[in-house]
Amino acid sequence: MSTDRDNTLAADEPLTPENMAAGWVAMPEAVEVDSEQEGGTDRLMSQDEIDTMLGFTSGDDKDDRNGIQAIVDSGSVAYERLPMLEIIFERLVRLLSTSLRNFFTDNVEVTLESIRSVRFGDYINSISQPALLSVFKAEEWDNFGLVTIESALIYSVLDTLFGGKRGQPAPRIDGRPFTSIEIRLIRRVIALVLSDAEAAFKPLSPVSFNIDRVESNPRFVSISRPANAAIRVELRFDMEGRGGALHILLPYATIEPIRELLLESFMGEKLGRDPTWESHLATEVWQADVDVTCVLHETQMPLKRVMRLEIGDTLMFDARPDTSVSLRCGDFVVSDGRIGRVDGKIAVQVTGPLRRSKTTLAAFDSLASQFGAQT
Repeated sequence: MSTDRDNTLAADEPLTPENMAAGWVAMPEAVEVDSEQEGGTDRLMSQDEIDTMLGFTSGDDKDDRNGIQAIVDSGSVAYERLPMLEIIFERLVRLLSTSLRNFFTDNVEVTLESIRSVRFGDYINSISQPALLSVFKAEEWDNFGLVTIESALIYSVLDTLFGGKRGQPAPRIDGRPFTSIEIRLIRRVIALVLSDAEAAFKPLSPVSFNIDRVESNPRFVSISRPANAAIRVELRFDMEGRGGALHILLPYATIEPIRELLLESFMGEKLGRDPTWESHLATEVWQADVDVTCVLHETQMPLKRVMRLEIGDTLMFDARPDTSVSLRCGDFVVSDGRIGRVDGKIAVQVTGPLRRSKTTLAAFDSLASQFGAQT
């Protein structure tokens, strides 16, 4: 009863420091009364309350996440926004399987383990030593990327090239830096990987990957800011019991010039290009019927004069019989011509070259030459 009375007085009285102090004094009594009614303040949380606090809800909607899970997810960027990347790197795996088999003269299986979005600083800190890191430059994109070869793959490559026994893991030698001969051999493997990467990107956007330098210390490969996002592609090499992982890191700033192309979602080996469909479409376009309009002359006049026109009025055009006319297809000007008469019919003689629209499809160019030869 005393608690209710104090709350009533506190609500009616003005807000002053004295009243606030009195309210704080009365709060422990209120908590004690409530705790006696509810059975104590040390109540165990239910599983639903724990999941809500941590952000692990039963729904799959990522926009509704909260708590600790929302904080963790805010630091990552989903690579699924660029669906063409997976198609490109799957093509890279097929190319590498053939190139590495010819390079090692042995069976090499290449698999695409994962494609993830990471922060550049987090990735650099997660690299385990010893490792070799190659910085390469994408000339057409005017930016850099990174290729990381783990120690297990390095020793497996060296053991294979120097004639090691099959089916046995390559011996790992710690405590010494890589020699110049080992770095040169690994550099050849990196050049082979980048060459196949160029072929994988070529149908989408031609690019040249050139090795800039090879480092063994991750601190010397600062190609981006630590907080910037990047795409990390992990490839797994298996050479009959030997092998390891190779990582390709592409900062988002590097692939920004082709971001619009990576947003497309095409399926198939041709990366969206179908020559059969292109040829069929070009054929249908060239066989389509269009209406061509011959415009003798155009003039402008005030609206008030147009409103005063009556039946029988004559409009004078500033044109002569030998004045060129305009041939139009819709709103597009096709060519110029001269009006005349042939066999009792009005005709138009084309006097200027056709104004063709610019196109990048080779099928249209070939069909255009054939059409011109037939006419």
